[in-house]
Amino acid sequence: MNKNINNQFTEWVNLYSDKLYSWALHKTSNKEIAEDLVQETFLAAFKSVSNFKNDSQPHTWLFSILNNKIIDYYRKSAKNIEQSIEDEAISLKSTNSLFDNNGNWERTSTFSGESSDEHLLDNQDFNLILQNCIGKLPVNWKLAIELKYQQDIKASEICKELNITSSNYWQMIHRAKLQLKICIEKNWNI
Repeated sequence: MNKNINNQFTEWVNLYSDKLYSWALHKTSNKEIAEDLVQETFLAAFKSVSNFKNDSQPHTWLFSILNNKIIDYYRKSAKNIEQSIEDEAISLKSTNSLFDNNGNWERTSTFSGESSDEHLLDNQDFNLILQNCIGKLPVNWKLAIELKYQQDIKASEICKELNITSSNYWQMIHRAKLQLKICIEKNWNI
């Protein structure tokens, strides 16, 4: 590799590392994973720098690589079968307490989904609890919730990104919402 390319790549690392890290941290909420993803991004870019065409900006190319690394990370996480089985068992245990013997919704909890606050999402304390509860979800559930409700991405696009069927997606959303309800009930006093 010639010195010009080496110098240019070093400049890219200096210019874009912080921005790439911030994006990866925003997407993963984990410092170590974000650092690893940025390193993998630069490694992949370095290996294929000869393929970079100046028809786009370097940061656009690097962010594209990073986004693919993030998607790969979540796909690998979603395919962790042991985790899925364990999460499903936990989910089924906790959701059984929400229904009576006839399968009807049991309204024994104090949380009604309503608050004296008209805008519950404007409440900073509630938002902290909500984010904490989302963070406790299994990785693939967390990603599905964030993509659907925070980024307003369509279900079909989420299914493609997570490489899952539509029925798996809706089941995942349903179970994640039940887990969030339980977590919020435990941590939020209305």
